[in-house]
Amino acid sequence: MRVTTVRVDGGTRAARLDGDQLTLLPYGDVAELLATGADWATAAAERGEDTLALSAADLAPLVPRPEKIFGVGLNYRGHAAEAGLEVLDHPPLFGKFWRSLIGPADDLVLPANSQMTDWEGELGLVIGTPVRHAGLDEGLAAIAGYTVVNDVSMRDWQRRTSQFLQGKTFERSTPVGPFLVTPDELDDPSRLHLTCLVDDVVMQDTWTDDLVFDPAQIVSYISQIITLVPGDLIMTGTPAGVGGARRPQVYLEAGQTLRTVVDGVGELVNHCVAPEAS
Repeated sequence: MRVTTVRVDGGTRAARLDGDQLTLLPYGDVAELLATGADWATAAAERGEDTLALSAADLAPLVPRPEKIFGVGLNYRGHAAEAGLEVLDHPPLFGKFWRSLIGPADDLVLPANSQMTDWEGELGLVIGTPVRHAGLDEGLAAIAGYTVVNDVSMRDWQRRTSQFLQGKTFERSTPVGPFLVTPDELDDPSRLHLTCLVDDVVMQDTWTDDLVFDPAQIVSYISQIITLVPGDLIMTGTPAGVGGARRPQVYLEAGQTLRTVVDGVGELVNHCVAPEAS
């Protein structure tokens, strides 16, 4: 099953993908759908109220206001190597806030106060059931599905201090979507092909089996710290190929198109635009 959140008059609605149509569901967004309980997929499969052509839909961030957004740093062996850093024994975690999220086709407005806006294509996880102190099996079972994220990072702000949240949660900087894809839709959720392109030039190209900590380990680890709840979004880390690790360094510019693809899960296509003059 594939579900999403679509913008409609007066707000947003959860929707189920049926071929090239979206069936609108009686829930405000995907998080509200997941919060119906362990049988949320049954609720999502019920007959919807209206339909909308996918090509005409204005997709919102998959979960517009998650309670929690976690990112995992240095979680691909290739990325750790290009950064000249060791693979760590525990997942390095950071957070974001919901105002940082944008939809899968929304414009990415490059901030006027950063000259180092970098791409970070990632596989995302969405939590479907509350989970605390989970083992690996319970952690894996708590994942409602997978999505695509680009953890766009303002490197000049990230590098100001050792605490780099400030470079990770700029407002309206993180595209996510287009769908939550349930695990049964994927041949092998542990091995997915991820690419990130800038103006059709491949910048990142890897498979998720290069992850240091896999999805089950990530969910289990975070659940030792805090209860994860339906709708929580976890970004599993970015592979090698980021602009800040290139020589010379390369960053996003207005007029470019950022495309992030996880085969079998979906793609984000975000046009980079200059900020409006104040």
